[in-house]
Amino acid sequence: MTLREGQRVKLATDIGLAEAIAQPAGAVVGFLSLAAGTGGTVERVDGQPPSHGVREYQRLKALLDDYGHAMPEASRKRLEDEVEALQPEWTAFQTEGSRVTARIRFDNGFVLDGAPEDVLTPA
Repeated sequence: MTLREGQRVKLATDIGLAEAIAQPAGAVVGFLSLAAGTGGTVERVDGQPPSHGVREYQRLKALLDDYGHAMPEASRKRLEDEVEALQPEWTAFQTEGSRVTARIRFDNGFVLDGAPEDVLTPA
């Protein structure tokens, strides 16, 4: 997913905000987290989105995986060659991990800064 300022998003997973909270007597009261599905708005996007080569690899690989079995031999071979040519760029991207983070203002008032894009889904 490509994040844009002003875009509505939801958390894809629970995010812990604080360790266990203890009372002065030592009893643990609870744990504070934002639940998956909490909605908010992207205020800022930091970092770089995936390169054209990475996006092209994802597109061609999905095409090959979904329709390769039904393609004519010559077309499938050409597509396999294109995917193979983009493999080094894809491998480097996976090694580096997600380079895009965002600042999200949730509807409940919480602000999460530095959130990697893979913990967010479109709302």
